[in-house]
Amino acid sequence: MSYSDFSLAKVKRDFNLTIVENGRFLPETKSIEPSIYLQEALSEGLPIATATGSEKARSELIISPILLEVRKILERKVSLFSGEDFTVAPDLGLSGTCDFLISNSSEQIFIEAPVIVIIAAKKGDLKPGLGQCAAEMIAAQKFNEINNIPIKTIYGSVSSGTAWRFLQLQGQILRIDLHDYTVPPVETLLGMLVWMVQEGQ
Repeated sequence: MSYSDFSLAKVKRDFNLTIVENGRFLPETKSIEPSIYLQEALSEGLPIATATGSEKARSELIISPILLEVRKILERKVSLFSGEDFTVAPDLGLSGTCDFLISNSSEQIFIEAPVIVIIAAKKGDLKPGLGQCAAEMIAAQKFNEINNIPIKTIYGSVSSGTAWRFLQLQGQILRIDLHDYTVPPVETLLGMLVWMVQEGQ
């Protein structure tokens, strides 16, 4: 079993979660102006990713440039992993690869530091990706516990590139913000992602 096999109902049942569906749980964050690099990347990539509609195109042409920008804004003090194996507890089904993962370390060779943000890329409908993202967040929580790192909050997002839906895991409480944040514009999203990473440090 892998992360992609989890539905939201299965995650809730298997890990005894309480799911809270509410409005925005993040504070109002300051928008961040994108660099020329990101502006050009999205100007070229958005139309292609939207036209082809493939999950891979959305990941490579929209999500990846945005997350690279977040790492750059944070002076490369965090690491970004894409498609990396993140098997934490195979006996619980917490195995497989994460689409994107941000870790609190500048090291890129392997995942060693606290995991603070998980991004699951989806082709269109975000709802089916909530279970996968939640399972990966639980794995991140357990990963940090195994490494004796007391991070209380794990953030996650299910994204199509042009739409982002956020999740927050604290203990066994999973909060889901049912409002989808759209790109463009990217300024608000950058502010939110940078805040999440900084909050987790």
